[in-house]
Amino acid sequence: MLLDTPSLYFRAFFGIPESIKAPDGSPVNAVRGLIDMIATLVRQHSPTELVATMDADWRPAFRVAAIPTYKAHRVAHGDTEEVPDALVPQIAVIEEVLDALGIARLESPGYEADDVIGTLTHQAGDGAVDIVTGDRDLFQLVDDARPVRVLYTVRGIRNLQIVDEAFVTGKYGIPGRSYADFATLRGDPSDGLPGVSGVGEKTAAALITRFGSLPALLEALDGGATDGFPAGSRTKLAAARAYLDAAPAVVAVAKNAPLPATDLALPAKPRDPEALVRLADRYGLDSPLNRLLDVLNG
Repeated sequence: MLLDTPSLYFRAFFGIPESIKAPDGSPVNAVRGLIDMIATLVRQHSPTELVATMDADWRPAFRVAAIPTYKAHRVAHGDTEEVPDALVPQIAVIEEVLDALGIARLESPGYEADDVIGTLTHQAGDGAVDIVTGDRDLFQLVDDARPVRVLYTVRGIRNLQIVDEAFVTGKYGIPGRSYADFATLRGDPSDGLPGVSGVGEKTAAALITRFGSLPALLEALDGGATDGFPAGSRTKLAAARAYLDAAPAVVAVAKNAPLPATDLALPAKPRDPEALVRLADRYGLDSPLNRLLDVLNG
């Protein structure tokens, strides 16, 4: 089980009142929420390995070089992401708690959590993988043959949407493993990805279904073919040709982000019990940590 940790702690922060505070008055809503999320996930899905993936770089240079608008609307200043003031200090606490528990926490310099997930999924070979996220970008990794699924948090941790190839086909009308090509054409305003102007979901789906992949579509476009292009779409695609060369490197999650050798096994007991007690006392985390420890010991 691979956790898109930033996606989860943002969800926890906005889903749980900031009035949930530590004894010293500092907010801990995201910390408590994430701990309870992990407990629920482990209880419901019983993974043998668990990884909390992190953003070493939330806006990697290689993506910005390809598409300068990538996540530009989320920049607070310089290269700093706009994050609520009350969440910023909680991220360090989350990292300390995960480390004390012994839950594997992985990031890779110059890459996002999505890329760590993509790399670990690739490294798992034929092993089954569950990816927990609220980010549709990771739909590109679903693979029924292994299986690789996304546990999508749009309806909450206790009511996860199971995303497999059939879901992608039913939702978007495309082959189940074609989400990245589809998203490249359609664009994604939440990531500052413009897409092809004038090409919406229906046209993007029709193009990918007709040609099978973005490379095959571009080969037909460059070769002068006219069959299979919905009305007006060929002109729009030609006008966006430079974008279509650059965007796939932005949309595709990495499969080769450098990662240290790490024990990914779900811990049966805390790695550092004394540190965990200190964190529980300082931040008032006894109840959520006890719930998680009961599940891990169980």
